[in-house]
Amino acid sequence: MRNLFDLYKDSNEGRDGVDAHLELDGRIIPFELKTTSKGSVTTVRDFGPDHIEKWKDKHWLIGFFIGNREFYHYGSPKMMESWIKSKEDYIRPDITLSQLASRQLSILDLHQIMGEKEIYTYEDAVSLQKKQYKKSKYIELQDLENGYSPERMLEILQARAKYLIQRGSTLNNPHIPFSYFKGWVEITENHPTKLRELVRSYFNGDKG
Repeated sequence: MRNLFDLYKDSNEGRDGVDAHLELDGRIIPFELKTTSKGSVTTVRDFGPDHIEKWKDKHWLIGFFIGNREFYHYGSPKMMESWIKSKEDYIRPDITLSQLASRQLSILDLHQIMGEKEIYTYEDAVSLQKKQYKKSKYIELQDLENGYSPERMLEILQARAKYLIQRGSTLNNPHIPFSYFKGWVEITENHPTKLRELVRSYFNGDKG
């Protein structure tokens, strides 16, 4: 799809980076790329707040390979907005619950889980939050020389609780139904040119 539409992948972003970029009229535009042979479009295994934030300003390009037909749909952020918002509304109560529950943890809870200490070590923090932080983040969070105060360690505990609860609130690969794309322009030829026309139309404030 990148070759077909003359898009490019930023090699510095790695496997989990943006699928593709389009350089157009001085803008660098991020794209989410999807394909389907069944009509409905699969998205991501654990859909949660991070994906909502990441996708709000994304442009989408979806390839449909159904029977003997091959066509593509371009979806601007505005066109994808209602689907993303519907999923955001669905998980919002669980996200709010995770925030409220994690805030209720106290120093006494920290003592029960990690023991009572005046200074908690780097190893203590890693044993609690595990691989959720990179080493640089753990070092950045230290508020004492070579360690963490009980108050800072409580913040890490609260972050861990929030993460664990939110994992249970994610959606498992929500599908975008084929009906969602009804009335969208089908791109079947002159792929790079047509895509650029549609993207320009979006930025010019036209429909979509």
